[in-house]
Amino acid sequence: MKVKLLGDVVLNVVDLKRSERFYSGVLGPGVCARFDEQGMKMTSFTFGDHHDLAIAQVSGEDGESSDQATGLNHVAFCIGESLSELVEANKHLKNAGVTTVPIDHEVTQSRYFDDPDGNNVEFYVDTSNVWKQDPQRIAQVAPLDI
Repeated sequence: MKVKLLGDVVLNVVDLKRSERFYSGVLGPGVCARFDEQGMKMTSFTFGDHHDLAIAQVSGEDGESSDQATGLNHVAFCIGESLSELVEANKHLKNAGVTTVPIDHEVTQSRYFDDPDGNNVEFYVDTSNVWKQDPQRIAQVAPLDI
């Protein structure tokens, strides 16, 4: 298994609209999707791929180890274009003693896990180009059964 490229970075922010204006205005990416379900609000930006940077709103009030703290939410790495590559990556992680959580994002199939310091990491494979016609589709989240 080999990482092919950095996929996206997701940052936790306190004020989603303020951060959306900042990242869009300073870095220049276009907003490609917004997600507002299940108590989570997120904006995804694109520099040309389906999504390259995302911001997720959190309260910012809890301690540093909380999922409500600001800072890095997760970093994602593309490892291929087929489910078989994701299955192999999962075997590799399992053999290393790493527990993963599978998620179906429609345009990608993913395995999420924590590094030794508790930073959340995503390995994914691209599985659909539907985002090219409908960028909002990148905001899909469902359990992945593989």
